[in-house]
Amino acid sequence: MKFFDTSNMRGDIYGGLTAGVVALPLALAFGEASGAGPIAGIWGAIFVGFFASLFGGTGSQVSGPTGPMVVVFAGVFASLSGDPALVFGAVVLAGLLQIVFGFMKLGQYIRLVPYPVISGFMSGIGVIIIALQVSRLFGHEPTGGGTIPALTAIPGAVMDPNLSALAIGAVSLGVIFFWPASLGRFIPGALAALIIGTVMSLFMSGAPILGDIPTGFPSLIVPGFTASTFLIVAEAAFILAVLGAIDSLLTSLVADNMTRTRHDSDKELVGQGIGTTVAGLFGAIPGAGATMRTVVNIRTGGQTKIAGMLHAVVLFAVVIVGAPLASKIPHAVLAGILIKVGWDIIDVSYIKRAHRGPRWDLVLMASVLGLTVFVDLITAVLAGVVMAALAFVKQLADQQLKEARDGREDAVVTDEEEALLQSADGRVMLFDFGGPLSFGAATDLGLHVRERVKSTSSAIVLDFHRVPFLDVSAARAVETIICDARQADRKVFTTGMSPDVRQVLRVMEADHCLPEDAEYQKRVDAIRAAVEEVRKNGKGPAVNDGDPQAIAS
Repeated sequence: MKFFDTSNMRGDIYGGLTAGVVALPLALAFGEASGAGPIAGIWGAIFVGFFASLFGGTGSQVSGPTGPMVVVFAGVFASLSGDPALVFGAVVLAGLLQIVFGFMKLGQYIRLVPYPVISGFMSGIGVIIIALQVSRLFGHEPTGGGTIPALTAIPGAVMDPNLSALAIGAVSLGVIFFWPASLGRFIPGALAALIIGTVMSLFMSGAPILGDIPTGFPSLIVPGFTASTFLIVAEAAFILAVLGAIDSLLTSLVADNMTRTRHDSDKELVGQGIGTTVAGLFGAIPGAGATMRTVVNIRTGGQTKIAGMLHAVVLFAVVIVGAPLASKIPHAVLAGILIKVGWDIIDVSYIKRAHRGPRWDLVLMASVLGLTVFVDLITAVLAGVVMAALAFVKQLADQQLKEARDGREDAVVTDEEEALLQSADGRVMLFDFGGPLSFGAATDLGLHVRERVKSTSSAIVLDFHRVPFLDVSAARAVETIICDARQADRKVFTTGMSPDVRQVLRVMEADHCLPEDAEYQKRVDAIRAAVEEVRKNGKGPAVNDGDPQAIAS
């Protein structure tokens, strides 16, 4: 493959320009929230955005400062007393660790984190971001670092508001939450809030503003630490490296689902590591794959690394020319933007439906959320993964005992089923899920089915006879399979679905793409219905591959 793919140049240019505009207010806000200053946020978006795109493994991904990374970095900045040699030494070491993760091919293992853990983790990050910004919205700065001091500072800020800051912050929140989608195609809501709030501050004195912002290219910072500080720096670097890897690879999965491509996890880690290392050397805050900016890039035409690199070039031009103008931006505006970022990170859709799904997944998600907010992020993720793994092992062990008592044998394709599949000439595919579907298999399940379905196939039969239970991650994977087939104009038939499996799919609304008349108790009936559907509609050319399309997944 070519290092630079110029076949989509027009889309990449538009996507990169749009992503750069969207990234500007976010980079300023993240930089201010980190403690290193707004200019550090801009340079973080430039360095990480450019080099992660240049060397990464997800063509359409746009990288830069993100909510989770800023929350951790702000803690590192406070714990190391803002010493540049130590703080950015930790960032450089984090980047080098990510490069090592990539060369050790650890990307495939990072993706095995189950959905409730990710949901609780990301929702906890959202809560932390909001908690840290509420006092700033009222014109006050919370004393101390961490979530607890920020929460305890809120009542005092509410009782003694800076009215100018509160008015500017309220307008900014209203703009960013209710900005019309029709206008958002031309001016993103965050940028509109930034402009409107800053203009308001020119006529309303008293609201705290950013003040002077350094211009020009940043100076090189030489990392330095002593024997007494090395363990602290190493721990901070490890947390940043692991969190950046998780954050980036989750965004890569989002990009895969939107573009119907597959990223290279290990190459992506190397690219993110290079970007983070360069950012640390120049006093910029670390970053990761940014979901919102990636989605904006893809929706406006960006497909290759050129778009992500161009987004960084746009920000570079802004910081060189327009940095003095940013000094007038009120803190309350950036607080409003970050509150919206925090709200978007919270997994509201899952929280609304979680009580209807498996009870253990809800407990797991809530536990991780609580640990994230009140302890720390790495403890939350590690505890969540361990809890999920133990629960899965227990559930699987119970099911294996049950299977042994039932004496059930592996399913095979009968002569009648084989004859039906042969008569369809490759236009009907049978997928026999050979056992429990869990979060480990769910990550690649949809992609596996998509790759195995032949272009001539017009119908798919999903056999759940040997699937005793589903977790939330697996339900999402089944939803992806069914909805992908619907978009490709292929009809899906299911068979052998147990009441427990059917219940999980229904309460999680993962069966919304499944036709109501497509479920059969017997597999032969489902195959017969699929063959009749293909013959009735005459879909696809007849291609005889010489063997039945029965695939054990």
